[in-house]
Amino acid sequence: MLGTRGIPARYSGFETAVEHLARRFTDRGHEVTVYCRPHMTERRETHAGARLVHVPTIRNKYLDTLVHSLLCTVRMDVRERPDVALYFISGNAPVVPLARLAGIPSVLQIDGLDSERAKWPAPARAYIRWCERNSARVATVAATDSDAVADELERRYGLRIASIPYGAELPDPGDHGLCERLGVEPGRFVLFVGRLVPENNAHLLVDAHRRSGVGWPLVVVGDAPYAEDYKARLRELAGPEVRFPGYVFGDGYGELVHRTGIMCVPTEVGGTHPVIVEAMAAGAPLIVSDHGPNVEVVGATAATFPLAGGADALARVIAELAADPARRAALGAAAAARAAERFSWDVCADRYLALLAAARERAGRQPA
Repeated sequence: MLGTRGIPARYSGFETAVEHLARRFTDRGHEVTVYCRPHMTERRETHAGARLVHVPTIRNKYLDTLVHSLLCTVRMDVRERPDVALYFISGNAPVVPLARLAGIPSVLQIDGLDSERAKWPAPARAYIRWCERNSARVATVAATDSDAVADELERRYGLRIASIPYGAELPDPGDHGLCERLGVEPGRFVLFVGRLVPENNAHLLVDAHRRSGVGWPLVVVGDAPYAEDYKARLRELAGPEVRFPGYVFGDGYGELVHRTGIMCVPTEVGGTHPVIVEAMAAGAPLIVSDHGPNVEVVGATAATFPLAGGADALARVIAELAADPARRAALGAAAAARAAERFSWDVCADRYLALLAAARERAGRQPA
């Protein structure tokens, strides 16, 4: 598996997916190698049953991922020779054919419509649109994590690819003292978790939190490389009731999700966000934006707000939900039930293994 920052997961949903899939692939008897970036992950030899290979790259917002994937692909072609390669991130499309030329079947996983992310300037968006348009052509098989994204790709580019939703798994780790250290009361704070990039709309939530007047603290969990200006803007917008603990993983993350009064995911880009399905599994009362893939995931088990309504619309929903403990409890229970029924990492892993097997079979019938 390659194209992400690597594991242990310390950055985004891609890495979370790789970690869960690696563990389940190895549990089913497969040998798994995950390529990692040394400046973004711990230097371990193994994790989640997988062998980790650390390959350096250029630390640059626009070249980091592509250069790393290129170097990993060359190494894989020459030294590893796996049965199949699973790439993540549409922007890696240009290097995927190098695996096929070496006789290695490839699956390219597209998470949402990366070309819509506000962080990209016009030339980068044009490049990523080319990648999205050609994903099913450069890889043996392409896939995404949301029916809504698959529908949009088909509408835009006339291609239909498989859709495999991520799983949900977040057991309650108990009280590890993080709420106390942050100065928040369980059940009476608003929580955001995600990369601090514009399309995840942390700035919208910070503004809406101030306008809502709920009196609950807001905890903004996350960080991002190459986003110093945006992070500075967030801190300027934030009042004294906003906490910025940075990245939080493991038991601390679980503690916050299980004890939040309201968890808000106002993102406007992406497919199935792992943070949403994990919050659902934890029974957290959720507010999500009306971005299509978000609504697809939550169904009727979360409050929603229109992105077109901006901070005022979100503020109204926050105030209404904070004032209605019975509705929060009902939404949390319904979300947990939906997550148990629809989002399983075991099912996700089985479907990916079937897709990888299909890629090998297809590659056996086609020239490289």
